[in-house]
Amino acid sequence: MYEILFISLPKINNTMLNFLSFGSGSSGNCYYLYTSTDGLIIDAGVGIRTLKKYFRDYGLSLSMVKNVLVTHDHADHVKCVGSLSKDRDLPVYSTKEVHDGINKNYCVHRKIPAEYQILVEKGHRYQLGDFLVTPFGVPHDSVDNVGYHIEVEGVHFVIMTDIGEVTDEMKEMIAIADYLVIEANYDKEMLQNGHYPEYLKKRILSGTGHLCNHDCGVALAENMSEQLKRVWLCHLSEQNNHPELARKTVEAVLRSYGVVVGKDIELEVLKRTIPTGIFELATMQVQDNQ
Repeated sequence: MYEILFISLPKINNTMLNFLSFGSGSSGNCYYLYTSTDGLIIDAGVGIRTLKKYFRDYGLSLSMVKNVLVTHDHADHVKCVGSLSKDRDLPVYSTKEVHDGINKNYCVHRKIPAEYQILVEKGHRYQLGDFLVTPFGVPHDSVDNVGYHIEVEGVHFVIMTDIGEVTDEMKEMIAIADYLVIEANYDKEMLQNGHYPEYLKKRILSGTGHLCNHDCGVALAENMSEQLKRVWLCHLSEQNNHPELARKTVEAVLRSYGVVVGKDIELEVLKRTIPTGIFELATMQVQDNQ
């Protein structure tokens, strides 16, 4: 007689990584990264009622959100973070300096409850549900500013916004990204010929200000790897930029380096005040050993 052996093999589940921007600009910044089992909000500069509406509009549930990351303490990134945290019992992660800045920010009317103010350190890795998160420094004239490298089952998502200049550490993050959100805030000619007062122009142009379209393109062209699939340009100025101008400028710089948009990478511009729609980033196979 033959003995029949039943071998229990690990179950392979497919899960999709998705990205959605709810707003990207001085009116309010808020991004959502999620899998089939977990959700992560990055910055909360969009009103809580508006955010709830957007979730309903896209057939999403706020109950999926388990954690919130904050890049820095400027109002357009945090004005509703206290309401979101308190309303949904959500922990909010950022550096001590950023949390201190939020607590002192008069634009944040409802503060993050003390028990939900979770501290992170740059360069340290944190497992937040499905997401392995590493904060890194980004120069800006806030009390502190971080970008985030977020890894999910070997897929690397990087976000960096409000950038005065591109540091060596940020270049390394661009180089490992599969998907990248990066600031293209202004066009130099529009800014210099515009109506902003001189002190504000100097602030924006400084090493702790914002990143222009051309320098964004150079940072991409000189540091991206072949694994970079898609780039989103974020935090465009309403007065000193235009979505098509930002895209064309970055695309032209990339082309001068031999990188062809639409062939080598995909390039998108995030809308300032309305959602982008859902981007499906990658299907991952997750092994279930139970």
